[in-house]
Amino acid sequence: MNHLDALEAQSVYILREAFNKFDRLGMLWSLGKDSNVMLWLAKKAFFGHVPFPAMFCDTGKKFPEMYAFQDRYAVEWGLNFIKRDCPPIEEIDPTLPPAARSAARKTEALKRLIAELDLQAVIAGIRRDEEATRAKERVFSPRGENAEWDFRDQPPEFWDQFKTDFAPGTHIRVHPLLHWTELDIWLYIQREGIPLVPLYFARDGKRYRSLGDMDITHPVASDADTVAKIIAELRGTRVAERSGRAMDHESEDAFERLRSAGYM
Repeated sequence: MNHLDALEAQSVYILREAFNKFDRLGMLWSLGKDSNVMLWLAKKAFFGHVPFPAMFCDTGKKFPEMYAFQDRYAVEWGLNFIKRDCPPIEEIDPTLPPAARSAARKTEALKRLIAELDLQAVIAGIRRDEEATRAKERVFSPRGENAEWDFRDQPPEFWDQFKTDFAPGTHIRVHPLLHWTELDIWLYIQREGIPLVPLYFARDGKRYRSLGDMDITHPVASDADTVAKIIAELRGTRVAERSGRAMDHESEDAFERLRSAGYM
């Protein structure tokens, strides 16, 4: 078993464990590379069928290529696709910096969707290496009544022994990609031939490494227009993966405030 096989097996185990433990379970589908890998793993875990809804909180400001990808693969992959609009910016905490406040619309939409569907747990495609605050996460992460995350009070997880029994009413976030790196994701995409939004591939000397809303996401300089070239680029780059995400360059605590409030 090689490195990718081991990561795949662990993620499949986590997805099956979540499905076994929680009757009301959903998966966030952001349309990004990590999210598509996560759905691919779910199809492997359940023999080609994703047995829980794929959920999307729509800000209305995604790239046209992302919506086109969504329309195509929600059908091709046979997903139970649930899409909800995010609330207007006026309903969001005005003390947040502009980009973080815009991103927080998804947090509020997700909270409402969790309540609407009465979900016990939500599967999300975050990775520890993506951002410093996410490094504090757990694979099975308990949340408060309003989806708040207390990073100071998380269960230990040693040797893949995950705590899955929580007090009634506890909401859980499940992170099957937590131990993957950005390079792992791309190596797996290459091995499996996983479809992606074309914005990840360079055009006119630029490409996107991380996808979000059009007004708060920016490309990085790159000539990598194939998966193989992206992998080669990642092996030598010192540029942070989320360097093109505006909210990561705002106040020092902006992202941690978002995560503590229930951000994806």
